[in-house]
Amino acid sequence: MDEEVQALAARLVRRLKQVEATITVAESCTGGLLASILTDISGASEWFNQSWVCYSYDSKVNELAVDRDLLESKGAVNATVAIEMAKGAMARSNADIAISITGIAGPVALNSNKPVGLVYVGIASATWANAESVQMGGTRHENKISFVHFALKTAIDCWDKAKVRHKVAIEKTEKAAADAAVAMAKADAERTRRSAEASAGAPWQDESSLESGKAAGDDSDIAWDDD
Repeated sequence: MDEEVQALAARLVRRLKQVEATITVAESCTGGLLASILTDISGASEWFNQSWVCYSYDSKVNELAVDRDLLESKGAVNATVAIEMAKGAMARSNADIAISITGIAGPVALNSNKPVGLVYVGIASATWANAESVQMGGTRHENKISFVHFALKTAIDCWDKAKVRHKVAIEKTEKAAADAAVAMAKADAERTRRSAEASAGAPWQDESSLESGKAAGDDSDIAWDDD
């Protein structure tokens, strides 16, 4: 197997293991090649749940819940089908991330006007899904390997971008919380200042002219002369 493909698989698995995530795969034209490469890595049972090879329309519908009308109107090789395959696999395996591959490996494109070598890769997680495509040129065997290479690279790119988005979202949340705390502190300080100013300007709260223990208006110690 292509060493670069194996290296990409190892890179993806390292990312999975860092966060204890699991992966599943749904393949069409690659016939289980991606699943085979991933499970060639020792310890695969820790992060690999299961996989599907769904070649026919019926299998895509029955196994992965791909919309039949979509398949019949647009065919199996498009971005929407790739995403639905990935989402269906993820839902049925309870994995954290799913990869799907649907394309035309060749040597001819039966029942399709799309070119040989065209592939769509779907990547899905619980919070996002994406599909990318590329046009390859080669023999059937070469295209299948190239499709897997593209799928692994796409998965890594999507993973890294999602990680950056998550980090940015956390930073925004933390900044918003910090800004809110500062605003609240300023508001509390302003209320305290106004309260102090109000107290200083209220004569009935000025005790400097009152004797200790006496209430304002208490004139019980005044000596009244009897006339």
